[in-house]
Amino acid sequence: MKDEVRIIQLPKFLDRRGNLSVIEEMQAVPFSIARTYWIYDVPGGERRGGHAYRNNRELIVALSGSFDVTVDDGTAKRRFRLSRSYYGLYIPAGVWREMDDFSTNSVALILASDNYDRADYIENYKQFKAYVREQARTRP
Repeated sequence: MKDEVRIIQLPKFLDRRGNLSVIEEMQAVPFSIARTYWIYDVPGGERRGGHAYRNNRELIVALSGSFDVTVDDGTAKRRFRLSRSYYGLYIPAGVWREMDDFSTNSVALILASDNYDRADYIENYKQFKAYVREQARTRP
């Protein structure tokens, strides 16, 4: 598994009135944020994701509830359970991701390094594996 895929602990400020966490680009998030979106109201048993990006990097945070994210770098898979709003899962470019097992009322916040670009998506797993092989051949 690529060592770049990792849980990032976000700053957390505890207060008797309620806690606060902060996400700042180029601080805990290792990229400039170009786009932010969220996933919610996912019906039971449904999956999200099922793709990789050629260039885009993401940080996924469970703002509410919980869900699983399975990442695959073409040689190994790893599953993360996101259930705390002060942890984010950093996913670099070139990593397949799938999200599932969403709890009721869960909200997934995704911070992206790039604006939406349909051409950046790899949505076919066989094409993803070919892409990984090609990337491995062309790396110094």
